[in-house]
Amino acid sequence: MSPRSYNLGKRRAATDQTRARIIVAARDLVAAEAGLPEFSMDAVARQANVARMTVYYQFASKLGLLEALYDHLARRGQMHLLPGAFQLPDPLRALTAFIATFIGFWSSDRLVIRRLRGMAAVDPDVEKGIRARDERRRHGLRIIVARLTDHYGHPTPGEQDQAIDILQMLTSFETFDWLAAQDRTAERIGQIVEKLARTALGTSETPSLS
Repeated sequence: MSPRSYNLGKRRAATDQTRARIIVAARDLVAAEAGLPEFSMDAVARQANVARMTVYYQFASKLGLLEALYDHLARRGQMHLLPGAFQLPDPLRALTAFIATFIGFWSSDRLVIRRLRGMAAVDPDVEKGIRARDERRRHGLRIIVARLTDHYGHPTPGEQDQAIDILQMLTSFETFDWLAAQDRTAERIGQIVEKLARTALGTSETPSLS
């Protein structure tokens, strides 16, 4: 390895470490007692112990930083498992895996996800990222519902939009957070959501809740 390549590798590693530290600082700032009212590029820079311009250099804008934070949370919440749900041949099993993946994600950093989603109502940058991810979840449900119609004959084509709306609600963080507030485990919440989902879809193939 040439000295130039070695030095480039060291600089790249240092840059990656700085970027990771800033993202963790952003996450910790959201989780702090003051929460998102104190969230800003300046506040994140102070939390990460870097210059303000370093944050802008890495992420360009607050929206860019939030996108990186969302991706960080997704990695921690094992959202990389989601594509596997769509590879299952039985659409009901695909729905079960889809639900389990989102329950796992919502439970992985519940406080931070709750605060981010709460702030979406007043912060356009937060709202933009949350809305985009909710639309991705809806798109995934649309694929599964279409497969259910093809495989089982229900919901009928005319009932698909309503079924998607119901599943979008059942797999939302807000539903998870309310059920989790009753001291239920993630596994138990998954069972409840799956039962409600299958009932809404008109299938009797519901899981045991014992």
